[in-house]
Amino acid sequence: MNNAYFQIKLPENEPVKGYLPGSPEKAALKAELVRQLANPVEIPIIIGGKEIRTENKAKMICPHDHQKVLGEYHVAGEKELLMAIEAAEAAKEEWENMPWEHRATIFLKAADLLTGKYRAKLAAACMLGQSKNPYQAEIDAICELADFLRFNTYYVQEIYKQQPANSNGVWNRVEYRALDGFVAAITPFNFTAIGGNLASAPAMAGNTVLWKPSTTSVLSNYYVMQIFMEAGLPAGVINFVPCRGVDFGKVVVSHPKMAGFHFTGSTGVFNGIWNQVGGNIEKYVTYPRLVGETGGKDFIFAHESADIEALTCAIVLGSFEYQGQKCSAASRAYIPESLWGELKGRLENEIKKIKMGNVCDFTNLMNAVIDQKSFKNIQTYLDYTKESSDAEIIIGGGCDDSVGYFVEPTVILAKTPTFKTMVEEIFGPVMTIYVYPNDKFEATLIDCDTATIYGLTGAIFAQDRSAVIKMTKALDHAAGNFYINDKPTGAVVGQQPFGGSRGSGTNDKAGSAINLYRWMSQRTIKETLVPRTEVSYPYMIEE
Repeated sequence: MNNAYFQIKLPENEPVKGYLPGSPEKAALKAELVRQLANPVEIPIIIGGKEIRTENKAKMICPHDHQKVLGEYHVAGEKELLMAIEAAEAAKEEWENMPWEHRATIFLKAADLLTGKYRAKLAAACMLGQSKNPYQAEIDAICELADFLRFNTYYVQEIYKQQPANSNGVWNRVEYRALDGFVAAITPFNFTAIGGNLASAPAMAGNTVLWKPSTTSVLSNYYVMQIFMEAGLPAGVINFVPCRGVDFGKVVVSHPKMAGFHFTGSTGVFNGIWNQVGGNIEKYVTYPRLVGETGGKDFIFAHESADIEALTCAIVLGSFEYQGQKCSAASRAYIPESLWGELKGRLENEIKKIKMGNVCDFTNLMNAVIDQKSFKNIQTYLDYTKESSDAEIIIGGGCDDSVGYFVEPTVILAKTPTFKTMVEEIFGPVMTIYVYPNDKFEATLIDCDTATIYGLTGAIFAQDRSAVIKMTKALDHAAGNFYINDKPTGAVVGQQPFGGSRGSGTNDKAGSAINLYRWMSQRTIKETLVPRTEVSYPYMIEE
């Protein structure tokens, strides 16, 4: 047994490639897009390291070209989910007892694989299956996922170092065990990196995992699973089980050995899981750890001293990159009257430049929303606005699903800060602006803080430092990720740990050590070197 102490250095963030004309990465990515479009794939369930196929299959399509089928995936049912639980339990002892540096090495290797030979493959799958442009696929599926893998292994190491103080004759130690059971992970469509992180973070800490990917991101998530396996992940540590949410809830969430639940998705779904866990609380072997990042209604709030050029850029990119389908995307803004006239003209000018279309055309900034359900939901909000006397669509508002699920970048002007699209999460390229009187600055800050149930991200713009201080204090709990003179999107692992509270989740900060603590169960050990032999205490002696 090696008794050396192993040290992982503090990682650096993965450099973002530019995909410039003539660059090798651009040529490789374009070739891979062509290859994947011409070669539909069949994706199995992966349980205990084995490929499982069922009679139930579902198609994977391009959101921007819904007649184009990328392949099919096998859907797990109750039988397969029970098999996955058994596989996770069977793998648990050996995985938990594996020396931590060997667990870490697997995920560090996975990071090098995805940033190396799998870079084009994973980016292309993300583009085609989730309708992302090359830059959005690069910062998500490649850079952010690699950062999660590298930084999280470093955080595990640093946590394991933390030990209690000792007194004379006593050696105190803390063990960081895995949870007593398996971890269930439900991951979203909008970030491939989140899929890989929600499954791998608990595994790094010695847990075994059941991973239910979103039905609209199975392709890229499957390639992540393949990378984990090629990196040496033992069979059964992560089990890849695309399935219906109702089946996952019925079989997995209610299982007595579910010790943790790692989630990114809607507030409603997380609330339902929390209720389900509460209703089953007496069945569990241990109280399950519930970690969730949920909905958002992310804001931009401008003071009259704001830099209008920076404000314009933040609204356009914060609202419309990846079609507004980022958890952090800006979807409401509060603008002072004194800036509105100029800002409106600038927004009209910038938004009309935005090209939208197929991901294979690299001149497009925007692509399609994820599926028909999302398209119809966004359309419902736009129709509501068109019929309302309390707001009007001033830019965009068009929808077309004849080829793909395309929604124009849209700006709504609301007459009140409580208009429907100022309050409810839409998850599309829709920004609603409320113009406030300059002398109602403080009252409007209160409106921003109290208008919604959410508390995920938010941004303020001001050159006046006293205004920055006042806005930061007034919006203290309105956003778990708070930006000053920047758009409210683009958190980087290791730099801006991500998560919010209120209706936006448990704020367990993906991309930080805080999240890793949630997948560990401490055992404190006190060893007395020379045990006491006297029963009586000195105070018992009478003079």
